[in-house]
Amino acid sequence: MSVDNFKTNIYEYLETLPTLTFLRLFEKPATCLAIFRLLPSIGRHIVMSLLYVEKPMSTIDINSWVNKEGQKKLAEALLKLSRLRILEQKKEVLILNDVFRREFQNGLTGGGQQQSFGLPITKLDKHPVDMAFLDHYATTQWEAILHYMVGTSLTKKPSRGVLNLLQRSKLMQDSNENPGQLQITNKGFQFLLQDVNTQVWAFLLQYLDMAEVLQMDLVEVLNFLFQLGSLELGESYSTETLTQTQLQMLEDLRDYGIVYQRKKLSKRYYPTRLATTLTSGNAALAGTVVKNGITEQNPTELTTDEEVEQGFVVLETNYRLYAYTDSPLQIAVLNLFVQLQSRFRNMVTGVITRDSIRNALLKGITAEQIIYYMQSHAHIQMRKKIPVLPLTVIDQIRLWEMERNRLKPTASYLYHEFNMQADFDAAEKYAKDLNVLLWSNPKKRTMIIKEEGHENVKGFVKRRLAKS
Repeated sequence: MSVDNFKTNIYEYLETLPTLTFLRLFEKPATCLAIFRLLPSIGRHIVMSLLYVEKPMSTIDINSWVNKEGQKKLAEALLKLSRLRILEQKKEVLILNDVFRREFQNGLTGGGQQQSFGLPITKLDKHPVDMAFLDHYATTQWEAILHYMVGTSLTKKPSRGVLNLLQRSKLMQDSNENPGQLQITNKGFQFLLQDVNTQVWAFLLQYLDMAEVLQMDLVEVLNFLFQLGSLELGESYSTETLTQTQLQMLEDLRDYGIVYQRKKLSKRYYPTRLATTLTSGNAALAGTVVKNGITEQNPTELTTDEEVEQGFVVLETNYRLYAYTDSPLQIAVLNLFVQLQSRFRNMVTGVITRDSIRNALLKGITAEQIIYYMQSHAHIQMRKKIPVLPLTVIDQIRLWEMERNRLKPTASYLYHEFNMQADFDAAEKYAKDLNVLLWSNPKKRTMIIKEEGHENVKGFVKRRLAKS
């Protein structure tokens, strides 16, 4: 789910990069492996089938690998491979990128001289670090950012770099009520609805945009992120193989909880679970339970989506809400649109009111986002009903939003002062056919056109006037 084209998918970002950037990225085996792991299964199958085939492969042969039902998925996979510059189609044959082929082979066989998978440190650390510590560190750092976004004061304020990134990515904005402070935005609330892996990638993609503005080497930044995804959790790695840009990144990634480094000038760093799951598809921070702001390790924690994210919200037709949770973060999220009344050891109660919804709307949170949040976190007993949430409450939340959104600005262009009625009528009909006409008044020969239809209508009017 995205808001205002807010990227949460690394594919969307990689597809915008020029070919020369890809050629530099492919020079690192770890990057080739990471991109391979991000491909859909049929895309991975195609790459492995062509990896040791030196001659170009006919498209007819590749199409014969799948049945009629799988042709659509095959076409999508080939398009993705083409956009990522892994495959190139020339006439009726497909050619695997030579740089990608060579370095991916090196990554699989351990060939080549480049230490793109990091340099492990065999010497024992004087200050031992285990997986439990790394999980606690990652959760603490990451949840500090989330807590700040929802306005809780349970954790320390994030670093200046994190705050800048929150503002640049429009997850937060300057508060109108409290000058000098930040408040969550529509994008920020949507961000909170994502799983941790998606949140981390969304954050990193904004970091990549900022890196370009700061004129950091984008290839080195991407290579380091992909390298982190291939490292082993619990192992320490040397900073000696890192470039100056990557050393600069370490400080920022520490603030996000993606890597742990005891001191700024320490010669070793540890990737946390947030880093090692970047390209694996596994859940980040699995095996941890957050209670009262303290992370406890739970080796028997269940890992399926249904078991990890148990619903806790019960909503009644009288607008009363019961949330069976003791997570300060979830309580803070509820406080954005619920008037909380009572808090118990493992439950909070509140009521949804016109004022509480309006407060959320003022922050840019939409009615649909509120409804989606309650549906996705609905208690298991609520999920037995159809619909999950009471329709009376859902409809009222939407009506409260409509009260505020009676006027909706739309970017548009005004067309007027037509000399001939026939010219106006033809332009009006053309705009209607394109479905870009917002309003028209034939008597005054005036009409308003949507922004996306302006160039087409303008061209039509010019061509017609030129003929007359």
